[in-house]
Amino acid sequence: MKALLLSQPGPVADLSIGDIERPEPGPGEIRVKLAAIGLNPVDYKLAGRGNAAWSYPHILGLDVAGTVDAVGAQVDQWQIGDRVYYHGDLAKPGGYAEWAITTAHTTAAIPDGVDFVAAAALPCAGLTAYQGIVRRLNVQAGQTVWVQGGAGGVGGFGIQICRSIGATVITTASAGNADYVRGLGADHVIDYREEDVVARILALTEGRGVDAVQAAVDVDTANQGIEALAFGGAISCIAGLPSLSDDTFAKAISLHKISLGAAHHSTNRDAQLDLARMAEEMIRLVADGSVDPLVEQRIGLADVPAGLAQLETRHVRGKIVAEL
Repeated sequence: MKALLLSQPGPVADLSIGDIERPEPGPGEIRVKLAAIGLNPVDYKLAGRGNAAWSYPHILGLDVAGTVDAVGAQVDQWQIGDRVYYHGDLAKPGGYAEWAITTAHTTAAIPDGVDFVAAAALPCAGLTAYQGIVRRLNVQAGQTVWVQGGAGGVGGFGIQICRSIGATVITTASAGNADYVRGLGADHVIDYREEDVVARILALTEGRGVDAVQAAVDVDTANQGIEALAFGGAISCIAGLPSLSDDTFAKAISLHKISLGAAHHSTNRDAQLDLARMAEEMIRLVADGSVDPLVEQRIGLADVPAGLAQLETRHVRGKIVAEL
C-alpha cells in the first residue's frame, strides 16, 4: 500500500511516500480503508523526537476516517462497509496511508449526512476540547468560560461546545481572527497581543472571574487561567500545567490534565470505551449543526509534510485535512 513514511526521527520535510505491506487486523481490531485524515501538531512533534515503541519506517497520523474493509477475530460491532472514525494510538502505525488498523472498541460510526473530511477533522482537537469541557469541567448553561486560543483547533471546538451548552464564552485571539471566533460563538474576544487579558476578564465578570478555563496554549497562559478563575472554578490543561502554590489552592479550584490518547495505553477499559462514546457524542453535534468541523484546508497525501510545516508556525486557523 502507499503510505507517508518516516524513516527515522527528524523534520517533517523528510517524510516521503513509499510502498509498505498492507496490514492485517488481529483479534479485537479492524482495518480501515482511509478516506481522510486530519493533521495535528502532535505529528510534527513526534516526528522530530520519535517514540521508543515505533519500528521504522513509521506511519504518523492519529485522526482517521474511512470504511471498514476487514475485521479481526472477536469483533462483532462492525461490519465491512461501515463508515467509521477514530483517534488512533500514537504508539502504533497511524493513518497517513491507504489502510490503517485500530481497536474496534475505540471506534465510532459516522452518521449519514457527515462526510469523511468533517469526521477526520474531529478526533484529536475536537475530542480534547470535548473531554475537557464536558467530561472534566462539566460546564453548565449560564456559566462563563475562558476558551484560550479560540482560532486554533482545540479552541475553536471549545467555543462551539460551550455555545451548544449555553455558556457565555470569552476567548483570546489576534485582532485578525476576532470576527472568525465571534462567528464560532464567542461572546467576548480579547486581543492577547494588545490587552491585559486577566484584567479584561475580571472587568467583564465584575471582578468575580470565570467559572472554567480551557487552557490550550502554553504554561504562561495556563498561569493566567488560574488568575482569571473564580473561587471554586476549574481549569483543564492541554499544553502544560500551571505553576501551583498554596495561594492557587486557596481559591479552591479543581485542575484537570487532559491526555486524550493516553487511554489507549491504560488498563482502564472504560476510559478506552469512552474514546468511542465521546466520538459518538461529538459527531452528533456536527450532524445536528451545533458544531462546525472547522475544515479550512483540504489537501492530498503528498501535501501532508507542507501542511505539518504550516502547523509548526502555530498560526493556522481551524483544521487541515488530507483526502485520500
